[in-house]
Amino acid sequence: MAEEEIYDMVIVGGGAAGYFGAISSVEAAPWSKVLILEKTGEVLTKVKISGGGRCNVTHDCLDPRELTKFYPRGEKALIGPFHRWGPSDTIDWFASKGVELKVESDGRMFPVTDNSKTIMDCLTKAAEEGGVELRLKAEVESLESDGREWVIRLSEGEKVRCRAVLLATGGTRNNAGVKLAGELGHELVPAAPSLFTFRIDDPRLDGFSGISVPQTEASVPVLKLKTEGPCLITHWGLSGPAILKLSARGARELADQKYRFDVVINWCGLKEPELLEIFSRARENSPRKRVRSGLGEVAIPARLWTRLAEHAGVGEETIWANLSKTDRHSLILSIIASRFNVNGKSMNKDEFVTAGGVNLMEVNFKTMESRLHSGLFFAGEVLDIDGVTGGFNFQSAWTTGRIAGEAAVAGA
Repeated sequence: MAEEEIYDMVIVGGGAAGYFGAISSVEAAPWSKVLILEKTGEVLTKVKISGGGRCNVTHDCLDPRELTKFYPRGEKALIGPFHRWGPSDTIDWFASKGVELKVESDGRMFPVTDNSKTIMDCLTKAAEEGGVELRLKAEVESLESDGREWVIRLSEGEKVRCRAVLLATGGTRNNAGVKLAGELGHELVPAAPSLFTFRIDDPRLDGFSGISVPQTEASVPVLKLKTEGPCLITHWGLSGPAILKLSARGARELADQKYRFDVVINWCGLKEPELLEIFSRARENSPRKRVRSGLGEVAIPARLWTRLAEHAGVGEETIWANLSKTDRHSLILSIIASRFNVNGKSMNKDEFVTAGGVNLMEVNFKTMESRLHSGLFFAGEVLDIDGVTGGFNFQSAWTTGRIAGEAAVAGA
C-alpha cells in the first residue's frame, strides 16, 4: 500500500458495526475508497458465534421508541437513529441480498438457514462487491488529524491516510477503539460486563443443569430490578433471558455489589391469588393426588416442582386434600419467591457485551460523528451503548454503522 494513497474512509474494526459501516459507505458513494483494518486474523467473530452459531440478527420490535426500551444504556440517544434505520430496514436490507430472516416466538430474528455463516457471507460479499479493501493483522497504534486528513499509524510503523475514520472496535475491556478515543480527548465511561450469568451454589438447583423454565420473573430486591422470561438452570447457577436481562439492566450496580447479592425467582410468573385458585381447583378435582407430583396448570418442570415442594417442607405422601395452610403458604413462597445468594458471575457463552465506552454526549447521533474532532466517527459497542439479549446489540451495530458510513462519505 502506497503511503500517499488517501482513503475516503478507514474503519478500525472488522466486526458487525465496522462491516456495515464500510458497506454503507460504498452504497452511499460507490466511487469512495474504503478500507477495513482488523487487528486479528479473522473478521465478524461475534457474528459467527452469536445465538449459538445461528446469529441473532435483530429483533421483531419495529417501533423505534419501544425498541429503545431494551437498551439500559443508550435509550434516549437511539430514538432518532432507530427512526432512520431500524429492524425493518435491517430485514429489508438482508432480504435485498437474498437472505431471509425468520421470527421466533420471543421476537428474536435469525436467518432461515439457522447458520451464522449465511450472515457472514452476505456481509463479506457485499463489502467485496462494493470494492471495500480489508487488511487483517493490522493493529492501529495512533490517530492524528491536521483538520483535513487523518493519519493512522499501524503497529509496524506504516501510515495510512484518510479523510474520515470510523472506530468500530467493539466493547471489550481495553479495546483499541476506546483507547484511541481517549487519547483524542474523549471522555470514557468505565467498562463493566453487561451480559453475564449468575453463579449460585444452592441444593435446590443440584442436578438440574439444562432445565429451562419458560415463564419466570427474576428480581434483585436491593436494586429494585425485575425482569421476566425463560430461566435456565446451569451447572454453575442460573442463566437464560430473564437472568441476562437482569445482568444488563443492573450492569454497573451489580459490579458495584462485586457480584454478591440476592436474586428472587418466581418460577411460574403467577401471583399468589392465582396460585391459590389453582391449588383450590387441585383440592377439588384431584384431592387424592400427591402435591409433590406437580400441577399441569403451572409451567414448572415436574422434577423442579418436586424439589421446590420438598424445600417447602411438603411431605412426600401429602395429598392436595390434606395440604395444611402452613404448607400451602410455604409452597407458594417456594414457587413465587425463591431467594438465592449470588456469589459471582460467568460470561454468557456467546455474548461478550460490555457497558461503557465513549461518552454519548460527545457524539452527534445524526451522523455518529465526534463532537470533538471532525471526520472521526463511532459505531457499535465502542460507544456507551448496550442492549439486553435478543438481537438488540446487533441492531444498534447495524444502525450506528449505517448512519456513520453514509455520513463519513457524504462529501466524498
